[in-house]
Amino acid sequence: MSQGFSGRAAALRILALFAAGLACAPAAAQDFPTRPIHLIVPAAPGGPTDLPARLVAQILPVLGQPAVVENRPGGGGAIGARSVATAAPDGYSLLVGNTSVLAVIPAVSASAGYDPAKNFTPVVELTESYQILVVPRSSPFRSVRDVVAFAKQHPGKLNVAHTGAGGLPHLTVELLKARAGIDVVGVPYKSGGESVTAVLGGQVDMTIEGITILLPLIRDGRLRALAVTSRERTPLAPDLPTMIEAGVPDYEVTTFNGVMAPTGTPAAVIAKLNAAINAGLQTPDMQGRLQKLGAVMRPNTPSEFGIFIAAEHAKWSALGIRVD
Repeated sequence: MSQGFSGRAAALRILALFAAGLACAPAAAQDFPTRPIHLIVPAAPGGPTDLPARLVAQILPVLGQPAVVENRPGGGGAIGARSVATAAPDGYSLLVGNTSVLAVIPAVSASAGYDPAKNFTPVVELTESYQILVVPRSSPFRSVRDVVAFAKQHPGKLNVAHTGAGGLPHLTVELLKARAGIDVVGVPYKSGGESVTAVLGGQVDMTIEGITILLPLIRDGRLRALAVTSRERTPLAPDLPTMIEAGVPDYEVTTFNGVMAPTGTPAAVIAKLNAAINAGLQTPDMQGRLQKLGAVMRPNTPSEFGIFIAAEHAKWSALGIRVD
């Protein structure tokens, strides 16, 4: 069976489970919410998942009750995710999950302790951001095509920094290897900051990291940007070609955040939350804040978000990376 067929089959299976979760939701009370809503962030305060959650916490009081952000880091996000998976399905405990929690961890680990398709119902996608392939300013490579051509002529000679086995940066590298048909060596570091520092110092040939951390260094001329991982050019870096434009077919990596509810949460509650958050994030003030985070917001329905998560999970599963 081809990876493409198995990936599509996996996406359809996960989407069916999402749809089942929505279909079985009972009618919601019209007066929701009647007490504070808890937003569980499976990461430490101040990070790229925590900050969007705090924007949502400023929006939800429009429904008549406060929203409280609770940080529950650990296990790469699995601890916080499991706590919401077993919470009452009433709309008062919500997970603010990211790419790793909702797509990568379940794709690479059989011991995550939760299944995003079975345990959660999508509420709304919050933000999307992307990554950039960068090399040192002294690098001879001026384009992605240069990198690919060299790697094909010299298998295993190029190295690329990432943040460890099974994480999104690691899978981002593996996707590049698969889509471009090249052999490059991954070098693990403890954090994205350390990966970038290694590129700045010339210890590694390149890395693929988030826009927020890289754009200031690119603008200062300290790093050379080769391409962005979005499918289409992003307004966050409109002059950068995409990896697809640069010759790597079907290469797209999106880092996203979104709100999930326990499976069985009433459909009317899901719809109410979706409408409030979508409307709040589209105000000029919130749009400005998101841009400062290096992110964009795309209003969507719970179903659309579910389709997106299913496709992301299928893409990372198809790489066949396992860390258990």
